[in-house]
Amino acid sequence: MQNQVRVEARNIALSYGTTPVLRDVNLVIEPGEFFALLGPSGSGKSTLLRLIAGFNQAQSGQILIGGEDVSRIPPWKRNVGMVFQNYALWPHMSVWQNVAFGLEERRLPKGVIAQKVAAALALVSLSDYAKRRPSQLSGGQQQRVALARTIAIEPNVLLLDEPLSNLDAKLRLHMRDELRQLQRSLGITTIFVTHDQEEAMTTAARIAVMDQGVIQQVGTPMDLFDNPVNRFVANFVGSINLLPGSIRASAPPLRVVSPVLGEFSLPQLAQVPPAGAIEVGFRPHAVVLKAVDAPRDGEHVWLQGTVNDYEFLGEFVRYHIGLEQGSMVADQPHRAGHAPFARASRVAIGIPPAEMRLIGD
Repeated sequence: MQNQVRVEARNIALSYGTTPVLRDVNLVIEPGEFFALLGPSGSGKSTLLRLIAGFNQAQSGQILIGGEDVSRIPPWKRNVGMVFQNYALWPHMSVWQNVAFGLEERRLPKGVIAQKVAAALALVSLSDYAKRRPSQLSGGQQQRVALARTIAIEPNVLLLDEPLSNLDAKLRLHMRDELRQLQRSLGITTIFVTHDQEEAMTTAARIAVMDQGVIQQVGTPMDLFDNPVNRFVANFVGSINLLPGSIRASAPPLRVVSPVLGEFSLPQLAQVPPAGAIEVGFRPHAVVLKAVDAPRDGEHVWLQGTVNDYEFLGEFVRYHIGLEQGSMVADQPHRAGHAPFARASRVAIGIPPAEMRLIGD
């Protein structure tokens, strides 16, 4: 088990010229946690990771590792390991030499180096590949060499910068599982940068969603999915329908009125935006579709729409439905032998109030 340390960013601000890249970022990553920085290109996530590694310097704020302010300490003195997007392996060196490189730079005894390299290669199941060159390995194997090289130096923090983006879809799924298992076995504090919300949600214990240099929300994958704090998080973490509405009465039960959904009550919500214009959000999988003349229960908010189009996605059928005002998406489980609703057909749309969230700016 690695020495588990906390990583903190305090009031971090960084600009390139007049362009702000990070704006007053505050973040705490717990010892031994697998944490993801999630956001679109240009959100500041990789910049923050490089700050933690020591490759960038902020204009203001502090980076703390294990309680020590490392803001002015060079990268090689931070005991932080980083796996880059392109793996950065030496092409002229064998797998063994690549993994040994960081240990040799630390001038460790040859016997210790041999022991640590062997242990790192065994951990990533590459012991039989020690004599090969990177060009003789698959993309997944190259990634594991990069991980072994980083693990061998026994860093306090493991930083992963889009490590799966160069792999094909099937290998990405496999390596995602391997990363998760490896992190659990090592117990090392790990920070994983990705733009792929599925990767973040399936690997990390907690996620910071970033946009335009600002941390929009921090939480577990389920927290972010079920209770997004604003429109950006709601749209970036999963798919969501957003329909206009306003709060009619905030005292329990919460009364909401919408030009599309009508007036209805909502159960107690984790977050309630200030009274005024809001959007009513609900996930496509929560929607129930029925034939327009089928019986309707009292447990849903009901409206009608027209099937504009649908997509068969294997486990479910995704319907694009036109409403009197706007449109929405509904995902319905696919069952063999059940024909989809036809294009241009009218359908009854049921939405459970418990699945609705009120989304502000």
